[in-house]
Amino acid sequence: MDILHQDEHIIVVNKPAGLPVQPDGWEPDAPYLLKMLEEKFKKIWVVHRLDKVTSGVMVFALTAEAHRELNRQFEQHKVEKVYQAIVEGVPPWDERIARHMLQTNVGRKHRTIVVQKRGKNSETEFRVLKRGQDHALIEAHPKTGRTHQIRVHLSAYRFPILGDILYDASKTDLIARPALHAAELTFTHPGSGKRVAYSANLPNDFLEALKLLKL
Repeated sequence: MDILHQDEHIIVVNKPAGLPVQPDGWEPDAPYLLKMLEEKFKKIWVVHRLDKVTSGVMVFALTAEAHRELNRQFEQHKVEKVYQAIVEGVPPWDERIARHMLQTNVGRKHRTIVVQKRGKNSETEFRVLKRGQDHALIEAHPKTGRTHQIRVHLSAYRFPILGDILYDASKTDLIARPALHAAELTFTHPGSGKRVAYSANLPNDFLEALKLLKL
């Protein structure tokens, strides 16, 4: 495990892609991050989640008090999250805010879809970092935490994440999973009360895709 920070209140890790945070319903005996952490640190409280296919920075609580405080911050949208994604296509805009209504866990593939009614509010700010010939590097700032939110918003704009077959991307040999990485996480430390920020470097498969695409 790539541990970015550890103290008596929290532990911050860089989750690798392909490792679920909690037991996978399809593979209940497969390794998962929470079990690995509890083998080392005993009791761990899950504060938020990343998709199995997504890499990047996550915070876990080591006490019930820290768990309550971090939950409060996530619920009140006081946690700042920054993601990076490689997308198919080149957006003509530099910045855009997505506010689609979303419905989660739809159909046998458990997709999240855009709906006009009975959906939940969602918001993601996007910024283009680099443009290539047929792809672009995007920075995403989700303001809400709906399942697959960034993936669905980009697909709705017709710029699906590279490798994200579930959300309309083409098959590719450039990367074996959706090119989405949780790069930064900023919150108020539950022990000190100070604002803290942690970042996770881009993983090798993401960097290799950027290199091949000349981004």
